[in-house]
Amino acid sequence: MPATPDDLLEGLAAGREEAFAALYDAYGARLFAAACGMLGSREEAEDVVQDVFVGLVQTRARLRQVENLKAYLFAALRHAAMHQMGRAKPSQSDTAEIAMPAADAGPDAEISRRLEVDLRRLPREQREVIALHIDGGLTFAEVAAVLDVSPNTAASRYRYAMEKLREAMKESQRGTV
Repeated sequence: MPATPDDLLEGLAAGREEAFAALYDAYGARLFAAACGMLGSREEAEDVVQDVFVGLVQTRARLRQVENLKAYLFAALRHAAMHQMGRAKPSQSDTAEIAMPAADAGPDAEISRRLEVDLRRLPREQREVIALHIDGGLTFAEVAAVLDVSPNTAASRYRYAMEKLREAMKESQRGTV
């Protein structure tokens, strides 16, 4: 297993299978979680993560020039997700229905469902920041690099999204009382 990010990049650029395996082990779950947050679909998220890794294999020679592998991966993920959203049928996009929890699923399942619905109602730019920061584990500086915005803009989008989610959850609770 490569010892440093530079060694990992060199292994990826050389097409070494163990480098790709190490990269997947290190980032696969976070890429998938972020893709789910951006797309709202496990199936589409799987496709997008696969697209990212296929793209890495196809363009591996260029990886020697990458300065920040983590930011590069999540930028590639965002690009693939945007491409996927362009291909998606309208019923699979932001307006896709969320499955209702089973009657015996309990209040936590209902809260999760409401939160998922509210997340999908956020503007794309705010969903991206939440997905990259929370699901992807990126700092606001890294989110800013992926989205090509300032760190202050990334942090503001996150703050506005969280405010909207808090307000939506309060409204949901008022509606059920």
